[in-house]
Amino acid sequence: MLPVQEARRRLLAGLTPLTERERVPLAAALGRVLAAPVTAEVDSPAFANSSMDGFAVRAEDIAAASPDAPTALSVVGDAPAGQMPQAAVGPGTTVRIMTGAPLPQGADTVVPVELTDVRDRSAGASLPQRVAIQRALAAGAYVRGRGEDFAAGQAVLPAGRRLRPQEIGLLAMLGRAQVEVFRQPRLAVLATGDELVAVEQPLAAGMIHDSNSHTLAALAISCGAEVTRLGIAPDDADAIRARLDEAAAGGADLILTSAGVSVGSYDYVRKVLETDGELDFWRVNMRPGKPLAFGRYRGVPLVGLPGNPASTFVGFEVFLRPALHHLSGERGWTRPTLRAALAETVESDGRESYLRAQLRVGEDGRLEALLAGHQGSGNLYGLAQADALIVLPAGVQSLPAGSMVDAWPLL
Repeated sequence: MLPVQEARRRLLAGLTPLTERERVPLAAALGRVLAAPVTAEVDSPAFANSSMDGFAVRAEDIAAASPDAPTALSVVGDAPAGQMPQAAVGPGTTVRIMTGAPLPQGADTVVPVELTDVRDRSAGASLPQRVAIQRALAAGAYVRGRGEDFAAGQAVLPAGRRLRPQEIGLLAMLGRAQVEVFRQPRLAVLATGDELVAVEQPLAAGMIHDSNSHTLAALAISCGAEVTRLGIAPDDADAIRARLDEAAAGGADLILTSAGVSVGSYDYVRKVLETDGELDFWRVNMRPGKPLAFGRYRGVPLVGLPGNPASTFVGFEVFLRPALHHLSGERGWTRPTLRAALAETVESDGRESYLRAQLRVGEDGRLEALLAGHQGSGNLYGLAQADALIVLPAGVQSLPAGSMVDAWPLL
């Protein structure tokens, strides 16, 4: 059986990142991958402004101010946000200023209203004639300087960055109504098995509802893929071949199947891949999910996952999540991984194992991992209870409570 790391390396090497680009509205850009770097066209902030509601002053005028001996200044104007101040600050004077408002000419410091004797701080409060400053502040206090965040001409987002809400906000601040991104990977999902029926159909004796294609489609969408559902194919080589032909003709970048890749008499996916395509590998030293196949069908990369629901899920997390990030053009993606102490002894069979677990903070403040339900590969309920997968390295059959393990948080 192929080691997990080698199987993942071969799978990623067999996928060519997408290069096709498109422009999308900013409102539709969440989760997409930037195809070109973004450079700032203006300084941010574009002007020096106040970070607090208060009074714009000259620092030298309040150098001796203290609660016991406040410095009184004449208020000569107002500076609301969104307007350039009309009044300038000179010796012995100040301008009331709101958060985000441009700093008036002559001022170099902002005194928060809390450090003054102004008691009426309600909306619409009238402008006082004088204000007592109760503390000395260094020049530049509570002032956001021009270009403090970034300067015009500076590259602020690299190509290959997947856009999170914070990047969307930054692009909006830059005035980018449209964004150049890579095309989304097109993933075709096929469930196989004579025992499967669609979720909207009643169950006959010996039948089960198809859950794998729904799980896989949801996982793929969470990675930014565009998913085409190919439905359910019976355990028949011609039927499976017809569905795979449909995926290839439909422009799929990657085909993902569940079941039919083991050694059973009705496991036809691997047989079709061997006769009509190319099989790279099909067994991996992992638990759950050993019978996992990778190859090409009509030139399209194909990953065949096992049929058991937990095996399908784990196979996606181990192989397809990094594969889709790679295929989408994202650069530098790494899986978030935590270190946790086992709350109980865990056992496996020596294969690299991915166990469903719940994370909690122990009495000593350390992160702990407790197994979530039965670990059988057909148990989807335990997976729904889990918020992490914990990883036992290959060759390990038992780890005592307190042992440290890698934990993959589940989205």
